[in-house]
Amino acid sequence: MPSRRRFLSQTSLSVAGFMLIPNLGFANRSSNKLDFVQVETRYGKLKGFRDNGVNIFKGVPDAGSVSGVRRFRRPAPLQPWAGVRDAMQLGPPSMQNPVQTHGINEPDPQEDCLVLNIWTPATDHGNRPVMFYNHGGGFSHGSGGSASQDGANLARNFNVVVVETNHRLGLMGYLYLDQIAGGEYTGSGNMGLLDIVEGLKWVHENIVQFGGDPDNVMIFGESGGGAKTSCLYAMPVAAPYFNKASIESGPGIRMTEPEIADQTTHLLLKELNIPVNSWQKLLEVPIADLMEMQVKLLKIDPQNPSVKSIGIGPARPGSFSPVVDGISLPQHPFDPVAPSLSVNKPLMIGWNEDEYTFFGMVSKDLESFNLDESELKTRLEQRYGKDAESILKTYKMTRPTATPSNIHCEIATMAFSGLGSIYIAEKKAAQNGAPAYLYNFGYKSELKIPGTDYEFGTPHAMDIPFKFNNLVESKGGNSSWVQGGNRPERFAASHNMAEMWTSFAKTGKPGAKGQPEWPSYTLPNRPTMKIDHHCEVIMNRNGDEREMWRSKGYL
Repeated sequence: MPSRRRFLSQTSLSVAGFMLIPNLGFANRSSNKLDFVQVETRYGKLKGFRDNGVNIFKGVPDAGSVSGVRRFRRPAPLQPWAGVRDAMQLGPPSMQNPVQTHGINEPDPQEDCLVLNIWTPATDHGNRPVMFYNHGGGFSHGSGGSASQDGANLARNFNVVVVETNHRLGLMGYLYLDQIAGGEYTGSGNMGLLDIVEGLKWVHENIVQFGGDPDNVMIFGESGGGAKTSCLYAMPVAAPYFNKASIESGPGIRMTEPEIADQTTHLLLKELNIPVNSWQKLLEVPIADLMEMQVKLLKIDPQNPSVKSIGIGPARPGSFSPVVDGISLPQHPFDPVAPSLSVNKPLMIGWNEDEYTFFGMVSKDLESFNLDESELKTRLEQRYGKDAESILKTYKMTRPTATPSNIHCEIATMAFSGLGSIYIAEKKAAQNGAPAYLYNFGYKSELKIPGTDYEFGTPHAMDIPFKFNNLVESKGGNSSWVQGGNRPERFAASHNMAEMWTSFAKTGKPGAKGQPEWPSYTLPNRPTMKIDHHCEVIMNRNGDEREMWRSKGYL
């Protein structure tokens, strides 16, 4: 029988790493004539610009170099600068292959990538809540400059300060050298997370100058950014710098064991023909070669592979993700319990109702959207073995009118993020500390998946522009699927979601005017907020299905 740990690690990091939003065509918000604004930080003056009621600062350095002798180590200290430093353009994303960042006028990826983007209504010491976002893309792709997560509308419409971070990814951020290098390389398997901590520390020291409250910081993130947020929730070095969190479509429950991470390091050295006792030569390998190795290692089938991964969590040898090293990340984020150091920090957790439609489209698994009963049964047997019969029986009972493709989509969505989100909500509620709030994002796009007659529904990543209040009409009046299609109700759904997220940032309790009160997650009622243009609190949602998964050891 598959174990609970196996099932709750269900997002393949190699898959989640490249499955990002396609080119969305978001418009550049900057007006032709800019009004410049200046802020003085602890390190020097910054020049940003004011656009339609929002002060914007891009590419703000939050730490020093992570290249050369600093490769795979903690960043060099950020050095003060003289004069006024421009903060007008996005900074470079982390090295990644292939590049999928989707920022407007974004520079090419570089090793030295530790920058922030900041949106604020005013640089006026206004003591506003700070929303600190961790971008998606697994642990290997993406940037804090992607257009769909532009923070201007949240800042403008809800009076908050939005901060987004670039940090090391993939091999550059998670190569585990502790067991062969030690010393200054302690924590090497979590450099990407520790880079985020540098950003949080910078915010704590400087955000007052940008109108933010350093003592009211929410961390949040979607997909891989949700898993990063899960890790930060369990990291002692991050704990002083935030007081609430939201994990969205990326429940990071377990991360990589040191033994697996060490196997990956040895695989890399072997492929590069570098003896273990000469590991320092890694500092001299051209960055392009390391990126090639990152792709190559994912294709290696080790002699002793770990269990198959179906969710965001433990990696197999050959991939790169946070390491439970006992120091920077002392425990798995939510296994066996929620982290005690965050017991008093409220948590939101949830997922999109049709996550799989995105993955099916991007992986070109169009057959999954036109399954018959036999094909559905075969797919379930391939994944769940002898448990397939019980799984199918339960879903046919609870969804008597669902097509085989509907059932497949629901099961795959639960495997990706649904059950993991429920698991985290249960662990958080069991602490009897700060509340947990469970949600499903359920607004449906009526657009069809290209090449099929199957509607997108609420796919993975569609929540990003909704919660950032970034829905816009595209030319010709046809919105993309990620913007929720064409129905006018999408704008109300976006406003509801953005208001819930910003109210949570302000008070630790999510809510939106005119919508039902959102109760915290408790047993046995298990309230779940369905977020839509008209929201609904559902008690014990999909209870029969959940208990079936639990009876089989998946939850």
